[in-house]
Amino acid sequence: MDGLFTAENTVLGVGNIILSDEGFGVRVVEYLQKNFTFPENVSLIDGGTLGVELTHFVTGTRRLLIIDSIDGGEVGGKIFHLRDDEIKNHFAQKISAHEVGIQDVLTMLELSGKKIPHVELIGAQPFSLEAGVELTPQMSKLVPVFADKAVEILRSWGLDIN
Repeated sequence: MDGLFTAENTVLGVGNIILSDEGFGVRVVEYLQKNFTFPENVSLIDGGTLGVELTHFVTGTRRLLIIDSIDGGEVGGKIFHLRDDEIKNHFAQKISAHEVGIQDVLTMLELSGKKIPHVELIGAQPFSLEAGVELTPQMSKLVPVFADKAVEILRSWGLDIN
């Protein structure tokens, strides 16, 4: 396997934790790490705003679950669940650093013949992107909901999560 990555299943939380709800994906991964036990073939990654540097962490994975705040122009808290090509289409319209980075990572892997066979993304429309290291109270309430959704997805992949 190439890069630093060895697990065949990856949960990747992305976002900027100094812009309140923008850090949602990172906060969900932190919650998962504290509250669940994962088999060795699952890696949980705080991707922050790494962008294309994430390539080293996801190259070789077979299934990738991305958790993020998603600005879909909807009401705060709206839930999104995208799969495979839907993700690429969503990120094609985005300009934030980590969203462009994810699009670039997925495209680079595809062009190099190392495309991740299965990618899912779950996220919620942020309530606020103001400066601040805490999620808004409304977004904080969604963290355990999304952690449960992530576990449900991983279990649908045949993984044993406790």
